[in-house]
Amino acid sequence: MGNKRISKTSLWLTMTAVLTAMNVALSSFGIPVPGGHLYLNDIVICTAAILLDPFGAFVVGGVGAFLGDLFFYPAPMFVSLVTHGLQAVAISLIAHRLFRSKPIWGAIVGVLVGAIIMVVGYTLGRAYVYSTPEYAVLKLPFQFLQAAVGAIAGVLICYPLGIRKQYMKFAQ
Repeated sequence: MGNKRISKTSLWLTMTAVLTAMNVALSSFGIPVPGGHLYLNDIVICTAAILLDPFGAFVVGGVGAFLGDLFFYPAPMFVSLVTHGLQAVAISLIAHRLFRSKPIWGAIVGVLVGAIIMVVGYTLGRAYVYSTPEYAVLKLPFQFLQAAVGAIAGVLICYPLGIRKQYMKFAQ
């Protein structure tokens, strides 16, 4: 029994560390799109939140985005910590507890709620950090795009590509 506990802990630590590192890497650069940048770290945040418990999801989402901003663009780092942290915890709680018999529906509802949290959090955060609500509204389409890409890709990675099934097999 003790050996199995170490195995679960090792898996959790490894997944949390790898996904946090991926979040830091993907939050450090954006894909240029007309009028702004598209950041792909929401894909990692949604994937981690579907796979991990709420604490692990917070570490990957909030702390990973915070570190990415700290290293490369520190102005919004606390906005990222709170917004992506809440996003990840909400997705994880909904995905693991809302639809226990149909986990894919929990994941879909979770990423939709997480997308709303991310868009609202960054819009309010930008308005506060940069003291210009106009700038926050100007960046709103990019927030919607980032949230949609992250939500769709996170669910696709976990379910049709089978990552969640493999993770659950190892976690048992």
